[in-house]
Amino acid sequence: QVQLVESGGGLVQAGGSLRLSCAASGRTFSSYTMGWFRQAPGKEREFAAAISRSGSSTYYADSVKGRFTISRDNAKNTVYLQMNSLKPEDTAVYYCAAGIVVVSHIQLPGKYNYWGQGTQVTVSS
Repeated sequence: QVQLVESGGGLVQAGGSLRLSCAASGRTFSSYTMGWFRQAPGKEREFAAAISRSGSSTYYADSVKGRFTISRDNAKNTVYLQMNSLKPEDTAVYYCAAGIVVVSHIQLPGKYNYWGQGTQVTVSS
């Protein structure tokens, strides 16, 4: 069992930056692929970024590539999402997720077993 708690969301102007954190409980954090997903009002939850268990591989949605950076610290049981050059269309609730996920499924929310409660990110124009 893994419990995930996100933090770091808030209100920022377009072009600004935010850093999200997701702290995980348990001693098996390094066993899981970690992902960040987001959900805007009236839209389905969508993939933003993911990172392999060791942190050696990262994956990004085209919409965030070059602006967002995912990283993890297995000693601290924490995964991060650094978001730069934010746009109003990045406004959403951001969720972190953990799972045993193969690369071909890494963008699929249903393949992740554990989810945080979400943190709101609002980007004003």
